[in-house]
Formats: sequence, structure tokens, C-alpha cells
Amino acid sequence: MALPKEPRQKMINLMYLVLTALLALNVSAEIINAFKVVDSSLNSTSKVVNASTETIMASFKEKLNDPTTKEKAAIWQPKADEAVRLTKEIITLIQDLKLKIKVAAGFDPTNPEKGFKEDNVDVATRIMDKEGKGPMLRAALEKYKNALLAIDPEVGKQMVNTIPLDVSIPNLGKKMGNVTWTYAYFHMTPTVAALTMLSKFENDVKTSENKIVNEFHNRVGQVVVRFDSFSPIVGANSTYLFPGQELQITAGIGAFSKNALPQITIGGRSVPLDENGVALYKTVVGNSNGTVPIVIRYKDQDGKDQVSEQKIEYTVGTPTGAFVSAEKVKVLYIGLDNELAVTGGNVGDEKVSASINNGTLQKVGPGKYLSRPSSPGTAVVTVTADGKTSQFNFRVKTVPDPTPMVGASTGGRMPANVFKAQQGIRADLKDFVFEGVTFSVVSYTFYATGAGFQESPGVRPGIGGNSFAPVQDLLNRCRPGTTVVLDEIKAVGPGGNTRKLPTIAFNLY
Repeated sequence: MALPKEPRQKMINLMYLVLTALLALNVSAEIINAFKVVDSSLNSTSKVVNASTETIMASFKEKLNDPTTKEKAAIWQPKADEAVRLTKEIITLIQDLKLKIKVAAGFDPTNPEKGFKEDNVDVATRIMDKEGKGPMLRAALEKYKNALLAIDPEVGKQMVNTIPLDVSIPNLGKKMGNVTWTYAYFHMTPTVAALTMLSKFENDVKTSENKIVNEFHNRVGQVVVRFDSFSPIVGANSTYLFPGQELQITAGIGAFSKNALPQITIGGRSVPLDENGVALYKTVVGNSNGTVPIVIRYKDQDGKDQVSEQKIEYTVGTPTGAFVSAEKVKVLYIGLDNELAVTGGNVGDEKVSASINNGTLQKVGPGKYLSRPSSPGTAVVTVTADGKTSQFNFRVKTVPDPTPMVGASTGGRMPANVFKAQQGIRADLKDFVFEGVTFSVVSYTFYATGAGFQESPGVRPGIGGNSFAPVQDLLNRCRPGTTVVLDEIKAVGPGGNTRKLPTIAFNLY
């Protein structure tokens, strides 16, 4: 057929040909999988943002019970509750639309494993356009945004440009001429694409709610606990020592408030505090090694309840005088050289031998051994000293997962210019007793939505390495109001094992 001369009609005809080709191909698996990746990332982001909102709402309840913040909290908590109520209504509407589209595409709620036609391009067009659900959704989103900003006019005026929810027609749709919002987002789109767009608006709503609730919470202010008492703190690394072993003593000053004394439980029972706010616990040990759990409950400087759980492990000597201790830790870690000190009491080193039933045990010097366990659980070290044997039990663990980080942050709020200046993502093993144990990030998925990405989210799945260089074009579009999610993070550590790390998200401001 001859192509028309009018440019707009040419574009429409070309789009029709492209859509017809897609229909003939039944929409490629690559396109379907790409939308699935985006939808999964959107859902992960929504969970992270929702957890943040729940934490803020729990903090409001604590501030209502605190005399120093009760008055302000009584003003701002009802406003936060209203934001949560409005959000719940619009989220319910979006989720109902998702279910309606899936059912129309063959989904059976009673048999979710059966699946549905993800590449069907008629369902979303019929429901959202012809049946009018699209205009209804847009009106509901616009009403929600206006109601959210109207909860407190002063805050609304301040945050009108930072709320990520945008219901305007995307620029691509505007360029095509007289195109509606529904047409731009849902006309002739596969079912999985329509569901992904609904997830985008669901994510925008959750992020908008979080920003408003967080601002209300900031208006309450912080509680300050003034330390008015001090006490010396002294501890030793061990009470079981042999000649030549190092004794470590720690000394310092602990500060506390007499108005916020902790509640301490040791060995399963409550222990009273002395005049210096210190609990003293005494017990008689048996014939075997043991562990004493310690739970300390206290209020931090913001008046929030905190709980610290620790434990003290002790070793009981054997009749032969033989002794085995971990030089760096009280457990053995798979994939590492665990240093053990082995002595035979009054027996010389030449008359002492040692073996292990889990992995290998290598002697590297007088009284010095390296243990490399092979499987988690327990390991028994057997020491023979002048013909007499003693056994020592150790726990065997894998090296813990590292924490994904960008700069000095593990997620949350970050200035946009600071985030854009970062070189990549890393995996830090925090508070691990072994020095020099490292993990390397080998792949991740980058996802950005909100400000700078109103038309469509920026997604870059399966990036090799840890550098942000492959997503520099997306970073350049980030600005205040953008939400960035780093997902599918994988890192390699000791022994070459690959770990999948948790998702982290950043709200740029």
C-alpha cells in the first residue's frame, strides 16, 4: 500500500506495522522477561519503602508515650494516620485492577500455578481503555496526590515538587498528537507490561506516602537523654590462661542516665543493678564448657526502646591439663585458616598431638595449628598429651554474608549529588573478627524510578562487576525525588562461593 504524505498518519501506520509484527511473533520472550525484571524490582522497592513507613509509624506511638514529645506527636500522628489511610485506599484500587487484568488473561485465583497469557495485547486495552478503568485510575491517583498534599497545607506546599507521583501524559505520548493518558500507558500493551505499569504507580504511591509521613515525623523533633552518671568498665579476655599466653584487659568509662537505667537479664534471670548501674552475676560452673546469655534493654537518646543480646562463653579445664583455644574466634569458619593454640598442660609439646573430625588440622609451630573445617555444625578436636586424651567441641559456621553498601550507606535517604559521585557498589563484612576477609561484588541490577524517570523506569539488569560505569547514563538522570534500587546483588568471598545479597534502596533528595 502507498504511504500517506501526512507525517502523523505515517507514524500511526508505522506503529501499526510494528505492533502487527509483534503480534505475529507473539511478543518475544526477551520482552516478557524484561518486564518481569522491572516488575520484580518495583515490588522489592515497594517492600523496602513500606518497611520504612511502618518503622516511622511505630516511632510515632513511642513519642506519644514520651512526655517530652507527647504534645507535638499528638498533632502530627493523626496527619500521618490520614496519609496511611489514603494510601491504603488507592493501593487497594490498583491491586484490584491488577487482579482483574490477570483474570481476564486466564489467571485462576484458585490455581495460581497455572499462570496466564502474559503476552496478550487485547486485555489491557479493553479493560483500561474501552471499559474506562484507565481514566478512573488517573482521576483516583490525581485525587490521592491532592488529598495527600492537603493534609497539612504548609507541608504540602513545601513538598509539592518532591512527591514522585506524576499523572501527566508522558512526553512520548504528547509527541504522537492527540493521545490520552490511558492510550499512552495501556493501549495495545502486553498483559505483563500493563501489570508492570500498575506496579510503577503503586511504587510511586508508596514512595509519596513515605515522604509525607517522614516529614510529619520530623516535625515532632528529637528527645535528648542527658548522661548524668559515669562508671568505670573493666573486662578481661579470659580467666583461663597458660604460661606464654597473652592477657588482654579492657578499661574505660561508661556513661548513663539515672532516669533511663537498663533492665538486664543474665543466664535467664533478672539481675539487679548496683549504684553505678552495673549488674553483677555469679555462678558455679560444671565440668563442661558453657555459654551465658545476656540481654540488656534500654532507651537510647531518642527515647526509643533498644535491645542488646550478647553472650559470654567459658572453657572448663580438663583433668589432664590439656587445652585448646581459638586464637581469633570461639568458632571455626569454613574457607578460612582458623588459628588454634594447643597445649598439653605440664606435658611438653613433643608429647602432644591433635586431630579433628571435621576437615583438616595442620601443625604450623609449637602449640600452633591451622584448622580448615569442611562442613557446618560441630567439630571435635582430640588432643593426646603423654598418652591421655581430651576432646574439645567447636561450632563450625560459614563466613556471614557481607552488607551491600554505596559509599558509607546501606540504603535510605541520600543527597542526589553524593549518590551520583559514587563509583560503584561494594560488599563489606562488618564486625567480623578475622582481618583481611573480603568479598567482591560480581553482578547487580540497577533500577531507578521517580523524578527523572516519569515516562518509564530506568532498568539495567545483570551488570557484571561492581562499577557504576555501565549505568552512568542512568546516573546522570538521577536527581532529588529519584528512587534507586540495587537488586540481584551477587558477591564472591572465601572459598569462591557466590552469595546473593539483600536489595538496597536509596531515596535521593
